[in-house]
Amino acid sequence: MPASPFARVTVLGLGVLGSQIALQVAAHGPEVTAYDIDEAALEAGRGRLAAFSTAAAAQVADPEAYRSAPGRIRLSSDLADAVHEADLVIEAVPERLELKREVWARVGAAAPATTVFATNSSSLLPSAIADATGRPDRFLALHFANHVWINNTAEVMGTQETGPAVADRVQTFAEAIGMIAIRLHKEQPGYVLNSLLIPFLGAAAELLVKGVADPETIDLTWRKATGAPAGPFQIYDVVGLRTAYAIASADPRSAVWAAYLKEHYLDQGKLGVESGEGFYRY
Repeated sequence: MPASPFARVTVLGLGVLGSQIALQVAAHGPEVTAYDIDEAALEAGRGRLAAFSTAAAAQVADPEAYRSAPGRIRLSSDLADAVHEADLVIEAVPERLELKREVWARVGAAAPATTVFATNSSSLLPSAIADATGRPDRFLALHFANHVWINNTAEVMGTQETGPAVADRVQTFAEAIGMIAIRLHKEQPGYVLNSLLIPFLGAAAELLVKGVADPETIDLTWRKATGAPAGPFQIYDVVGLRTAYAIASADPRSAVWAAYLKEHYLDQGKLGVESGEGFYRY
């Protein structure tokens, strides 16, 4: 495993995936600062870090690294403070283009000139965000899968403006924190993983909203027929229904699915694993 080219890493957003990313980085040595918008969000993030730390420790070869990782993560609700010494900033804020551009403009104004910037956006192209930083040559996408410590792929996707040396350093970083780096040769909405996953989940959603079958039946069919460990609605719960709703809302073809999620799940506080209930209870 190579040494990390970045000693100080800041993660923006302590949601489901942001907290996993922060944990994974801290477990492999770099100093980690995690940012969220206020103390309430940080408190929720502390809970996620603790829960993911326990889960990861039961599934990895070096459990102590993950048990102790939350104690090595500095938390901050001051964005300028969180990024002012960062070598690498990884953004995992909600999947809204305007919000991401606003956050990156603030980061670009506060971070050192040498900082490398990476978005973990699951569906937005980095070229739609890069100019907001003021440093598009130092900006790219670094996309992680849920349950980072076991589904350990990290997709590295630059834009036409991303410096090749920047992409090389981010690839090395991904490998240094225990990931399998997946290098994309050109921009692709959804990268490799979500280009495969989103149509699959969309097909399951269509079966549900049409009343063809319920989530349990659809999941059972997929698991038993293919040998997969999880069905599509189990995956939805892990990804988080807020993320699923944001992606569906951005696509007019998914308007019926977005409305269904909002009425039957989000408005009921059912967000997936993060809230303890989604399509299933946890």
